[in-house]
Amino acid sequence: MDDDTTATSPSRHISVWIDAGPDAVYAFASDPAELPRWAAGLADPSLSDAVVDFAPQNEFGVLDHEVRLPSGEAVYNPMRVIPGGPGETGCEVVFTLRRRPGVTDAEFDADAAAVAADLETLRGLLED
Repeated sequence: MDDDTTATSPSRHISVWIDAGPDAVYAFASDPAELPRWAAGLADPSLSDAVVDFAPQNEFGVLDHEVRLPSGEAVYNPMRVIPGGPGETGCEVVFTLRRRPGVTDAEFDADAAAVAADLETLRGLLED
């Protein structure tokens, strides 16, 4: 049902494991200058006027950010870098995709696939 906008959860958690230290992943992913290298949607020329505001730098791996689109719409994106734990050198990056009003199942699935691809790109840039 591509026109159904209520059948799935309003949020979807998309994650990737990165074999790199959480501090390095956080530093790279939170750098606005690096966004075009791994966030394909924000590298789109039609979004060249989009503004991305990250949460203040913090020691907890919080990368929540708001994207203000050229249309004026603001999209809030919760995101975390989670250390693997004692003895682990890697970390998990979790992006919470929030379903905006009016988004169809097909559009939500396409957004989730785009986020997953972006996280894979991030992994490729950070793993040795």
